[in-house]
Amino acid sequence: MPRRLLNPRAAGLLLGAAADAVFADPARWHPVAGFGQFAARLERRCYADSRAAGVCYTGSTAGAAVALGAVLGRLCRGRPLLETVTVAAATWAVLGGASLAGEAAALATALDTARDTGDLAAARARVPNLCGRDPDALDAAGMARAACESVAENTSDAVVGPLFWGGLAGVPGLLGYRAVNTLDAMVGYRSPRYLRFGWAAARTDDLLNLLPARLTALLTVAAAPLLGGSPAAAARAWRRDAGGHPSPNAGPVEASAAGALGIQLGGLTRYPHGVELRPVLGDGAPPTPADLRRMARLSRLLGWAAAGLAALAAASLARRTDQNRALP
Repeated sequence: MPRRLLNPRAAGLLLGAAADAVFADPARWHPVAGFGQFAARLERRCYADSRAAGVCYTGSTAGAAVALGAVLGRLCRGRPLLETVTVAAATWAVLGGASLAGEAAALATALDTARDTGDLAAARARVPNLCGRDPDALDAAGMARAACESVAENTSDAVVGPLFWGGLAGVPGLLGYRAVNTLDAMVGYRSPRYLRFGWAAARTDDLLNLLPARLTALLTVAAAPLLGGSPAAAARAWRRDAGGHPSPNAGPVEASAAGALGIQLGGLTRYPHGVELRPVLGDGAPPTPADLRRMARLSRLLGWAAAGLAALAAASLARRTDQNRALP
């Protein structure tokens, strides 16, 4: 491999992705969970039913994450080994790919067991680890569909998105993106409490995910043959169905995944804050536990592809910076 591909940021991104694949998320003292606790305490202090309050809340919390990343980046300047380790640690901290795929596989196993025993309790206990829907309102088919949709969307949010911004902006990009994404998961709901206060977090998350979500969809189209699917079917579902989804970014991701796996997603969706009738995505049958396992495999494939592309982007940017510095 050419030496220029081994710059610290690129190496750190690859090492961090490998650490996530091997170690998954820490059971205790997870940095993202710690940020969530900090954000929750701040919300209790500054909540007001207004967009202005939400803008201040989102700006201060996400800004703190970006500032921390900038300080770490400055401390690593001129120290390649320290920079590699710091980028790797930050990448591992913000990625959720291994845990996401592992939870999907565990739910698929629980659903297979429930099919034999008729007892859905164990499967329902796992649903909150993947999505925010009420498990008591879901049958086995509903849990499989909810999990497939969640894995597809969160592959973009918790895997491709942070790697994308890490490749472009290093540690500040990794931490800032994950902060905004966490805030969106906490307050970005269309519920009476968060409709105005959570507006800034939701819109910022939408903006940061515009390119990563479409990169995820493109990678899904390319990966379809590895899962027994058709790139043409994935592209067709993306083009035809994504626009009907209420989220500008979840639509392309979920639709392309449905097309790639030959399944059908969408329909009546129950959340704690209400019921939504989502558009139908894809042409196949409703997903089964076997399809959920295929979705987990797709998530892993997309994670490695995104890590490689992020490393290449980081190497290219570093090479361009070196060339600019060498100009007279």
